[in-house]
Amino acid sequence: MGTKSVKVKTLADKYGVSVKEIIREMTEQGFDASSASSVIPADLVELVTSHFDELMASRKKGGKDNGKKGGKGGNAEIREESGSASGNSGDEVHIKSPVTVKALADALSEKPNAIITKLMMMNVLASINQTIDNDTASKVASEFGKVLAIDKRDLAEHKEEEAEKELSVLREFVDDEKDLVARQPIVTFMGHVDHGKTSLQDAIRKTKVAAGEAGGITQNIGASIAKCGKKSIAFVDTPGHEAFTAMRLRGANVTDIVVLVVAADDGFMPQTIEALNHARAAEVPIIIAINKIDLPDANPDKVYLHMQQNGLTPEDWGGNIGVVKVSARTGAGIEDLLERILLEAEMLELKTNPKRPGTAFVLESQLEAGCGPTANVIVENGTVRLGDPVICGEFYGKIKNIIDHTGARLKQATASMPIKIVGLSGIPEAGCKLEVCRSEKEAKALAEQRSANKRVETLAGRAGSMGSSLEALFADSEGAAKPSLKVVVKGDVCGSTEAIVESLKKLPSDKITVETLHSGIGAITENDVLLAASSGAIVVGFHVRVNPGVNELAKRENVEIRLYSIIYELLEDIKDAMAGKLEPEKREKDLGTARILKIFALSKGPKVCGCKVEKGIVKVGSKSRVFRNNVLIFNGEVRSLRRFQDDVKEVREGMECGIKLDNFLDFEEGDVIQFYEIELKKQTL
Repeated sequence: MGTKSVKVKTLADKYGVSVKEIIREMTEQGFDASSASSVIPADLVELVTSHFDELMASRKKGGKDNGKKGGKGGNAEIREESGSASGNSGDEVHIKSPVTVKALADALSEKPNAIITKLMMMNVLASINQTIDNDTASKVASEFGKVLAIDKRDLAEHKEEEAEKELSVLREFVDDEKDLVARQPIVTFMGHVDHGKTSLQDAIRKTKVAAGEAGGITQNIGASIAKCGKKSIAFVDTPGHEAFTAMRLRGANVTDIVVLVVAADDGFMPQTIEALNHARAAEVPIIIAINKIDLPDANPDKVYLHMQQNGLTPEDWGGNIGVVKVSARTGAGIEDLLERILLEAEMLELKTNPKRPGTAFVLESQLEAGCGPTANVIVENGTVRLGDPVICGEFYGKIKNIIDHTGARLKQATASMPIKIVGLSGIPEAGCKLEVCRSEKEAKALAEQRSANKRVETLAGRAGSMGSSLEALFADSEGAAKPSLKVVVKGDVCGSTEAIVESLKKLPSDKITVETLHSGIGAITENDVLLAASSGAIVVGFHVRVNPGVNELAKRENVEIRLYSIIYELLEDIKDAMAGKLEPEKREKDLGTARILKIFALSKGPKVCGCKVEKGIVKVGSKSRVFRNNVLIFNGEVRSLRRFQDDVKEVREGMECGIKLDNFLDFEEGDVIQFYEIELKKQTL
């Protein structure tokens, strides 16, 4: 439960002092308190009680405070202690990063309200517990005649200490040379979308994975094992669509060898180059597989040229990059590709020690019904066993299940094996390292420590961003009229959800923005619908189902749920939805003009002007403007048209007619009437 607000009277009773003394002390410290019933907000309770705890402790130590004028005496003593702790030296004041308003006030021996006032004069809005950037803190200190020395080493030293603790907990395992054995290579297939990465692996594994995927497109990282005679190879397949950049990056970081698949008819494409850069960053050997060599317009020389242009010299041209021409459809060149992979692996002399505690690399993570959080990992070194206590990012647990790429349950997994593990306390981020610990208690303590460290780093990173400038505040209010499409995103796995959210951020539009209210993993729930209903959002599901009863709730709450299996379709639909949220553009379409020849006064009703249509056409219901001597005197609508004795809907150029305009009687001969209509055109992004 969170901290609750507290009344001044309650605080007085707690510390056994009078209400007046509590009010006096709080007022001196810059807090708003005027009576026994004054309420201390929940977010300030901890700060206030901490102050009074120190104050009461100083009294017990026999400070200058004698109970009658102890408010000021105790406060002064506390300030002396604070200055000492901060390392004040003359006019130089030391403070730790990140800097909060309260910490700065303590270091400068000033009231928090005085600091807040100075910040407002600098156009910075910040509350007592918010962080401010180092430059702003230094400027505030100079206003009080002090030089602020911010100890930036604290966070680095803290992280270094924590890293040392982790090493002592996880221990650096020293391998015995005689325990090392050869391991299978981990090979990642990368390349542009639809160049045949998965189909090529199908030909190797003799499976039909691509046919079973939506649209024939790989949309999360998969890993499998292929047998090549007496040897085996672990394959990692990464998506080629540009939305999955981060997922491809993870694939490159876990691999021993990269097979860059390039279609013989297309050559290098944008994602080909991007994948190449990831492979280079991972510093792993690269093999070029020229796929679709069976196509009539296949042009291997084009691929060779593109390789040269991107700093890759093929062996055929005197370089050191292996190139294999293959066809996933006919199977041509598959054996040559496998031989090349095994040759590269042999040169790498890949080893592992199965006796050491296992470590693994998280490829993907998700929340599965009946299993809870699960992680698809590939073992990097050692052995991972059932029942092992593990830590993975900020989460820990004991391995309850190990499932291989075929769905079989295992008791253990060794290096280079792709597996799914069950038993973690939460869903780790893809890219995390999983490590076996000595005990679950140890793993839990380390996970909590990492979580705390992350909060410290986040706080440090946000320093300065919490204190908004007044100019920025006004700018935000001026731009508030810009429409936005709000969405709730649910995906099957962490990587897909992350990729969708990032792709939505990149949708180009100066007229409307996409705001992701929430993103998560797993089925669409009632909470997702209620969140969408409260904010006018739509719910987007990618490879997920809708929980029972949720569709009925969505209908009642008028919330739209959209389900997708292909990211292209999702992004295109969101673009359409964005355009649909925009008000249609109003465009004026000129119809024609008429000149008033004669005015007819009727016994009943308004005057009718006899006109000749000089240009275009006039229609009943069209908009009209009346000009006299080129000056606009009326703007209205055509109420009716008559030709001889008949009412008509329209009159064309060169014809005479009688025209009635709504609410206008002051016609004169020679006036010119301009006719137009308003067209509504759907806006584009």
